[in-house]
Amino acid sequence: GDKAFAQFLTDEIQEEKKIQKHKSLPKVSGGWELEVHGTEAKLMRKIAGEKITVTFNINNSIPPSAEDDTQEGQKPDEQEPELTSTPNFVVEVIKDDTKQTLVLDCHYPEDEIGHEGEEESDIFTIREVSFQPTGESDWKDTNYTLNTDSLDWALYDHLMDFLADRGVDNTFADELIELSTALEHQEYIKFLEDLKSFVKCQ
Repeated sequence: GDKAFAQFLTDEIQEEKKIQKHKSLPKVSGGWELEVHGTEAKLMRKIAGEKITVTFNINNSIPPSAEDDTQEGQKPDEQEPELTSTPNFVVEVIKDDTKQTLVLDCHYPEDEIGHEGEEESDIFTIREVSFQPTGESDWKDTNYTLNTDSLDWALYDHLMDFLADRGVDNTFADELIELSTALEHQEYIKFLEDLKSFVKCQ
C-alpha cells in the first residue's frame, strides 16, 4: 500500500509543479518587505514616523469550494477551478512616539470574491480594531476591542481611508491574495514532498 501511495504522491507533485504559477513568491508593490516563517507571512513598510506591518497565515485560508458537486460531469481534460487563498490579515500601525499599536483585524468576506464589475466596493473589510501595547507578543483580552458590525459608517469609512493612506487598499488586498495563493501552493507541494519521504521511509 505504501508503494502505491508514494507513487501517487510522486505523480501528484509533478502535476502540482506543472500548474504552479509562481516559481518564486510574487512581490507586493509599494515597497513592502516580506518575511515568511512557515505558513505565516509578514509584510512591513515604514512611512513618516510609522511602521506598518501586515501579518497573515495561509493555514485554512482557502474557502470551502462550492463547486464540489460539478466534479462528476467534468471531462478529464477540464482544469479544476483555481484555488485562491484569502487569509484573514492583521494590520498593525505603530507610531514612533507612542507606546500603543493600533491593530486592525481584516478579512475577505466570502460573498465579495468574484463579483467584479459592481461599483467600486472594497474587497476586504475591517472586522475588529483595538489598541495593544507596542512590542508585546501576547495581546490582552482586557483591552477594549471595537467590533465593526455595529459601527457608525462614517467612522468605518475613515478607518478604511486611514488604511488606504498607509498602502493597505484594494490593490494591496489583491496582491496579498496573489502572494498568499502562491505561498499556499508552495507549502502544499513541500508538504506532499515531505509526506512522500515519510511514506517511503521503511
